[in-house]
Amino acid sequence: DLALLKIDAKRPLPAVQFGNSDKSEVGDWVMAVGNPFGLGGTVTAGIISARGRNIDSGPYDDFLQVDAPINKGNSGGPLFNLDGKVIGVNTAIYSPSGGSVGIGFSIPSNMVKSVVAQLRENGKVERGWLGVMIQPVTNEIAGALGLENAHGAMVTGVTPDSPAQHGGVKQGDVITQFAGQKVDGPRELARQVAEKPAGAKEDVVVWRDGQEKTLQIVTGHQPAPEQMANAQPSMAPDSGLHSGSLNADLASLTPDRRAQYGIADNVNGVLVMDVKQGSVFEQGLRSGDVIMKVDQTAVTTPQEVNSAVEKAKSEEKKAVLLLVERQGQELYLGLKLNIA
Repeated sequence: DLALLKIDAKRPLPAVQFGNSDKSEVGDWVMAVGNPFGLGGTVTAGIISARGRNIDSGPYDDFLQVDAPINKGNSGGPLFNLDGKVIGVNTAIYSPSGGSVGIGFSIPSNMVKSVVAQLRENGKVERGWLGVMIQPVTNEIAGALGLENAHGAMVTGVTPDSPAQHGGVKQGDVITQFAGQKVDGPRELARQVAEKPAGAKEDVVVWRDGQEKTLQIVTGHQPAPEQMANAQPSMAPDSGLHSGSLNADLASLTPDRRAQYGIADNVNGVLVMDVKQGSVFEQGLRSGDVIMKVDQTAVTTPQEVNSAVEKAKSEEKKAVLLLVERQGQELYLGLKLNIA
């Protein structure tokens, strides 16, 4: 619903002004203008029902939800605040019948301004890129890392030769702020980065080793998809099966087990064969997972996993952090520890 048109006019044309959508609050009165059902200019009124709505239309969803009646034909119309400034562009509705049921969505004006500026300057929209794989921070992960509460985006992987790698981001970091904005979770980080053009130099605050660290990163262009591989065969000195005090069957990686479970040669760690009832691993691990790190320390044998978990218990930690490879994807799991 966004486009930039150039008009050659012989006189100044009347125009509306953009407002600051970030200052709009839930409960603020708004007016939606559009052309519902081809009737012509129509104004409806309502309030902002919610901010930051994700309707699964794309990775950068950040809609204003309004209850002002919006129908077919309203798309692309402006959403005004009571100061007469445009704080959104109407774009979608939720409706079982196709008509308005009081749930409409508008693109925030601050996002519109960014898109229009890029169209004017570059002729296309370019979104910033860091080059990180991220996941949400659970309460258990926050406890294992010493974070006061669960927030931020946890880095599960860093793309080689990416802005993130050049800026010093490491696997296991939790990104808590980007360009002066708090990062609540992965979706917020993706949107905040996308709003910056390539080449923007921004401060990125990460939580690492129990403290905050500020990095400076220059955003890049989203690269074309390409397959990356780093073949490093695993050399497992101990190929036995161990249950141990964790009440789970763990095994070192062997060629046969890699073939059986479809584990790549460049993945190193300890294979989870079975998780028994009452095991601490019942909280999130499953057969076929590969434990790569325990509390940010690499492990290659079942004994190392057992020792690392026992160490965490002896230090009276509330949770232990695992880096796990599962079906080709790396993710972090925070597992609560029952301290006797």
